Amino acid sequence: MTDTAKTGLALLREPFPAHQISKLPKPTKKDAPKGKCNECGGWHGLPAVHLDYVGHAALTDRLLDADPAWSWEPLALSPEGLPVLDPFGGMWIKLTVCGITRLGYGDAEGKSGGNAIKELIGDALRNAAMRFGAALDLWHKGDLHRDDEDDQPKQARPPAANSAVQQGDVSPKARAMRLAAGVATGDAVGAAAAAASWDQALIDEVWKHLDAKTADALNAAWPKDEAA
Repeated sequence: MTDTAKTGLALLREPFPAHQISKLPKPTKKDAPKGKCNECGGWHGLPAVHLDYVGHAALTDRLLDADPAWSWEPLALSPEGLPVLDPFGGMWIKLTVCGITRLGYGDAEGKSGGNAIKELIGDALRNAAMRFGAALDLWHKGDLHRDDEDDQPKQARPPAANSAVQQGDVSPKARAMRLAAGVATGDAVGAAAAAASWDQALIDEVWKHLDAKTADALNAAWPKDEAA
């Protein structure tokens, strides 16, 4: 059994266990009012979807298991020897694992100060490690390793929405497919307006079935509050 244990770069491709996967809340609209979240218990803008991600500590643990001598360095240094940030406040890095080096990019989403630098480094490491396959399944909304045969019954999902979504089907999955169809036909505004009328629990369930491109389009088209 020991000869089947993954090591080195192959270990980086292994899925992370559930206890090492965290939840990152993303409000569905800008300037969303903050409140106590029933799903994660945090205080952030609501409504929000929660994205799975691997934190800095869990990723570092996996890198050490794969290669105790792994290292990273900024792509560029200032004359003072400090990492150089780009005009957007982000940083390119080089991550080396098992003698192989790949690039990554990180930013702190407009934050500043020492904590922002640490967040920027963690973000860059996650991005670079993804180039080695680390937590790749969390970056991708679908199933990267499912057999082609398993895809056959579901391959008609985008084009054959009329057959996959029964008339009157109001399940979260069916709602997600209708939203995706609306975005695909160029009516992201209408789809977002429809979704905005649902309660938060339903929005969270529906968003779990959306691909990243559709979710981004809906977030961008989300109706603004008119209270002001």
